[in-house]
Amino acid sequence: MTTIAITTAGFNEVKPLSNEGRLFTIFLLFTSWTTLAWAFARITQFVVTGEINKYFKTRKNMKAVAELNHHVILCGFGRNAQQAARTLKNHNMDFVVIEKEEESMDRALPFFPDLVYLIGDGTDDDLLRKAGIEKAIALISALPDDADNVFIVLSARALNQKLHIISRASEESSFPKLKKAGANNVIMPDKIGGSHMATLVSKPDVIEFMDFLTSEDGESVNMESVPYELLPPAIKDKPLRIVMEWNKTGVNCLGIKNKEGKFIINPPDETLVTEGCKVIVFGTRSQIADMKHNLD
Repeated sequence: MTTIAITTAGFNEVKPLSNEGRLFTIFLLFTSWTTLAWAFARITQFVVTGEINKYFKTRKNMKAVAELNHHVILCGFGRNAQQAARTLKNHNMDFVVIEKEEESMDRALPFFPDLVYLIGDGTDDDLLRKAGIEKAIALISALPDDADNVFIVLSARALNQKLHIISRASEESSFPKLKKAGANNVIMPDKIGGSHMATLVSKPDVIEFMDFLTSEDGESVNMESVPYELLPPAIKDKPLRIVMEWNKTGVNCLGIKNKEGKFIINPPDETLVTEGCKVIVFGTRSQIADMKHNLD
């Protein structure tokens, strides 16, 4: 009788129904058709509004984030963060973006295919955990509001003491606050941009050369920091000359950062590379890649 009723076959009753049986059949018909109509409406809504696509996209992003390790977290995805994302991609570094405004992400996605991102507030500790902050090596906070950047830096430092944190600042007064909150580096884009333009007037050739060093096109020149820990045992605690001659790849030494954090520019060949030091080298992408291969 249920099958006959639901399929509207219109056959006679299998056996005569009592009044109670007829009332039950009427109730069954109404509830069955109401349930079916509601199901079709929900399915149509999912397809038309794109919710089903969002569901699978969110699931794909969460799976991709879970697989990340030693990655970078970008909080905010404005112009500065987008440029940072391009540079990270050129250096083959994994990163995940946290952006509060979904519309902003929709506008940016055509220019960043296969971007791994999370929608939400970067000041939320739970969202930072979902982004894998415990496994990340760095966090870039590029929100336009300095107060939000301070809050993110505080949260990130509490969740991962070893994390390298870089924050944007709009006001000079925010610089010391961000440093006290735990930021390793504080960048002021307006200040850098103004200084860059002024230096193009006073020292154009120098700035053009620096722009060439950081160019994204062709066989550009890259700079790399090589810590003491990555050096093969045979060249640890040896003069810089021996370090640079190890399986030569053509890279050159720009300077050394000692264990006190001070830079020695163009150091003498006899400078000892000891524990805590980092050698700053530069060369083409292929030369840098060969150097890293020699250190593995």
